[in-house]
Amino acid sequence: MSFEVLIDRSAQYPVITLRNKISGAEADVYGFGGLLNAFRLPVEGRMVNVIEGFASVADAIANITHGFKSAKLSPYVCRLHKGSYAFQERSFKVNGFYMGDHAIHGLIYNRPFDIIDTTEDAAQAALTLQYRYEGDDVGYPFPFTMQVQWKLKDGGSLGDRLTVVTSFTNRHHDVVPLSDGWHPYFTLGNSLDECSLQFNSGMQVAFSKDLLPTGDTLPDERFLHGASLKGVELDNCFLLDTSKESSRCILQNGRLRLTIEPNASYPYLQIYTPPHRKSIAIENLSSAPDAFNNGIGLIVVNSGEKKEFSTSYVLAAGA
Repeated sequence: MSFEVLIDRSAQYPVITLRNKISGAEADVYGFGGLLNAFRLPVEGRMVNVIEGFASVADAIANITHGFKSAKLSPYVCRLHKGSYAFQERSFKVNGFYMGDHAIHGLIYNRPFDIIDTTEDAAQAALTLQYRYEGDDVGYPFPFTMQVQWKLKDGGSLGDRLTVVTSFTNRHHDVVPLSDGWHPYFTLGNSLDECSLQFNSGMQVAFSKDLLPTGDTLPDERFLHGASLKGVELDNCFLLDTSKESSRCILQNGRLRLTIEPNASYPYLQIYTPPHRKSIAIENLSSAPDAFNNGIGLIVVNSGEKKEFSTSYVLAAGA
């Protein structure tokens, strides 16, 4: 078989490696949070990892809230104003993680996901993880089941393709609010100042000083045709045109090219450049931040209904 799945159970939570034995590409996924901790490719005789991840499962457990590297964002994304919102004529306040006055990044970034299926054959290596949320946070008392499927395939000349599909099933007896996303940090092995970024958006979501949407949008065409990141600082949310193939996002330097291809379920792209400038957070989101309050991209899920979200990461050597 061209692909294989390896499971290491030596830590508190399993580490699952999806491997393309032909190209040598590998992806490491943690049962802790269902997060992607590595996406590696052989380049010039050595393995290069484009994910700024954790040193170990123990490191992830201890430090997931320090940057939320690769975290699963759900059932709300980014900031939730003072952790509060109203839904179905009821008021709620979550007990999730707070940064200053506002709750951030959902409720399941540190939850244990169970392995429910693996596949290895000539076409792909695949892993399906599942977490059952029982409504234990008083601010989101709505049970749901989340499945996360990671699939590594050979993309031919375009590179190795890693796709993640999230399935959210509402187990509550009534409708529930939902936003979904991911929070990976990507590194191409050098400073961001040596990288360029391109994606199909001419519009960003206007933010307040607390990084909460104001309800307005601002024109921003800097990255429509690709632009250097030298000296560029970002902590912004962009609205993608997901009707076009060019809605994909391309981060590259002279050695590596990473292409991020969200489908229409992720029409928002949140981008953050940390002060160290060794990596960049490129976050596929189903809504703008604080959607539980502003309604921008908010999804309402019926009882028993399933919603799916998908994005792919395509990694290749060369620019």
